[in-house]
Amino acid sequence: MSNLSTSFDLKNIEEIVERVLRKVRSEELKLIAEAVKTLADYMKTGFKEALERIVSIEERIEKIGERLEEHSKILQEHSKRLEELMLIIQEHSKILREHSKRLEELTAIISDQNRRIGEYLMVLLAHSKKIEELTRAISEFKITLGSIGRRWGRDLEETVIRLYRHVLEERGVIPEKIERFVYEDKEGRYYVKGSRIEFDVYVHDDRVYLIEVKSHADRNDVEWFYKRAEIYEKITSRKPDKLILIAVNIDVGAYERARELGMDVIYGSLIP
Repeated sequence: MSNLSTSFDLKNIEEIVERVLRKVRSEELKLIAEAVKTLADYMKTGFKEALERIVSIEERIEKIGERLEEHSKILQEHSKRLEELMLIIQEHSKILREHSKRLEELTAIISDQNRRIGEYLMVLLAHSKKIEELTRAISEFKITLGSIGRRWGRDLEETVIRLYRHVLEERGVIPEKIERFVYEDKEGRYYVKGSRIEFDVYVHDDRVYLIEVKSHADRNDVEWFYKRAEIYEKITSRKPDKLILIAVNIDVGAYERARELGMDVIYGSLIP
């Protein structure tokens, strides 16, 4: 509205100035009229430029308004997204609190388990101490039992030899002169390192008899006796002249194997 009024006023001024210039005759008045016309032209030009600038500013303001609207929409979207993120954070916080509570419960359970384990360890240590004492007692018992077993085994051998005394004497063996040969293979030169090898040996007229006494003899006993005779030969550099196996009872297979290996077998009964 202001733009139309300004254009109308300037046009009226120009028309008035033109009429005045046509009518004036005086030189001074003519100059004044020309000056007024010049002023009117200047005002017209200045107002036009001002109007153009105003229009340009209005257009820029309109564009800024549009951008502000776009920014408002973006801000609204961001606000909505922030609200969603806040909800997610609240949910995660809730889950974290639940996990923290569960962790505290598990920590309490672990602490209780550790306490129980500590008690069990104390009991275990006490039992271990008792087991060590029992192990030591069993070891001592084994030593005593082994000693008793060796004595019992030796007594059994002497009993069996006395039982078959007359048979041995028929073979030229005097029971009282049977001696014990013991060799400890400390370096493992002839058998397992640290093994103890024992023989009953009868020596007469430069003849060597190795004697093995068993209450019951099987095939393994026969072959072990033969193997020990080979070890005796390596140790003494003297091959035994005879191997005599004395058994209260002997398996048939063991008896046949002994005869194959050239042993002299004295026995009470054959067991099929």
